[in-house]
Amino acid sequence: MLHISKAQIKLVRSLQLKKNRDEFSLFVAEGNKCIEELSKVFKPFLYIKEESHTGCLNANNSVTATAEEIRQMSSLKTPQGAIAIFHKQPASPTPVGCLDAKTAATAAAALTLVLDGVQDPGNLGTIIRTAVWFGVTEIVCSPDTADCFGPKVVQATMGALAQVHITYRDLPSWLASVHETPIYGTLLDGKNIYDVLSDSQQHGKAVIIMGSEGNGISPAVRPFITHPVYIPTYAAECHGIESLNVAIATAITLSIFRRQLP
Repeated sequence: MLHISKAQIKLVRSLQLKKNRDEFSLFVAEGNKCIEELSKVFKPFLYIKEESHTGCLNANNSVTATAEEIRQMSSLKTPQGAIAIFHKQPASPTPVGCLDAKTAATAAAALTLVLDGVQDPGNLGTIIRTAVWFGVTEIVCSPDTADCFGPKVVQATMGALAQVHITYRDLPSWLASVHETPIYGTLLDGKNIYDVLSDSQQHGKAVIIMGSEGNGISPAVRPFITHPVYIPTYAAECHGIESLNVAIATAITLSIFRRQLP
């Protein structure tokens, strides 16, 4: 197996920037688990393993690297000994989910998750992983939402990026095209989500909008919400706590939906 070249090291490091990921249509993943899951859908461009590392990927374009070279390329505080570059375009058109085909098709048709300005990479990665857990295979993001192919996002998904279809769209335009589908949005002045879903007769499709960490759902998107909801607090007092972390709120919201909307 060949040893990594300086040009290849430079390429890996350059993919830390979105403009380079977009230009080359490539992204980086690290660690055996993440790489193995992503390789089920995305075609490997380059696989790099530390000389003493037990590899997980049989790729034609594979090279070795020293521990120091891995450290130079890694975005992790503790490198995991394996780095892969993947093509952004999926080799498989269908997400490889943990659900069987019939269940996955039903789940995809039932819930669409919309992310409005979620800018923290860790939150986005956690949301993607959580969405897959609850059978959501369609996520629509605003242009100012973090790049789903960013290194921190990819690592936080732990391979779940291979199991969901993510698009970036102008949300007002996209939401205007949504017909005969209830659109739920999490707002501080919404109605108790438990009451709303308990009283709902909706058992088909639903769109769920989650807002940014600091500002919530944007003013341009709010008019499209047909069912404003909020997650109630059960504490007598919440000193300084005005809202939940968006990843946590998404997990709670999807859990409630899965209980109420089969």
